[in-house]
Amino acid sequence: MTTGSGFAGHRLFEGRRTWRVSAGLLVHAVELIAAAERRCGPDLIVGIKRGGAPVATALAQEMGVRHALVSARHNPGDEIAVQATGHVSVDLEELDRDPDLRGRRVLLADDICGSGSTIRAVTAALRPVLHPRFLRVAVLCRNAGSQISPGSWVWDVSDWTVFPWEEPPGCPTELLPVPTEVRHP
Repeated sequence: MTTGSGFAGHRLFEGRRTWRVSAGLLVHAVELIAAAERRCGPDLIVGIKRGGAPVATALAQEMGVRHALVSARHNPGDEIAVQATGHVSVDLEELDRDPDLRGRRVLLADDICGSGSTIRAVTAALRPVLHPRFLRVAVLCRNAGSQISPGSWVWDVSDWTVFPWEEPPGCPTELLPVPTEVRHP
């Protein structure tokens, strides 16, 4: 297990609403990301456990490629609108045991790029273990306060976002709009 620490960035929470991604929106977003990322030809999707696991699994099925999961976490709990600490623990044990994953074209998948701390820590940890031919990042949502931009994402958000695999919060939610395209830096 490695631990990354550094600039946490600052997620933007306007406090106007709590966004929600429905199961149908998830499917549509995954289709858009898969179509956009096919041009790069990834042959391995790596999902960041919890939020990135369902995204990686769906992308791998849609693209017909292998997927694997890694663990990374920086938030101490699941409370709404908690700022990132910048201290991220990353566990690549599952990847480290599989030499067939080395030298692949990797697409790292997660549900959201909040501050960017988790993505920074995981990409830094993946490089010496997988020795990827290339490493791109795709997420469903990018927080407007993030200091980094993934290779592709679907929604820009500036409030908390709840995904289908999470417990609904004890407050009203608003569906994100139906996406029409993938965003790029």
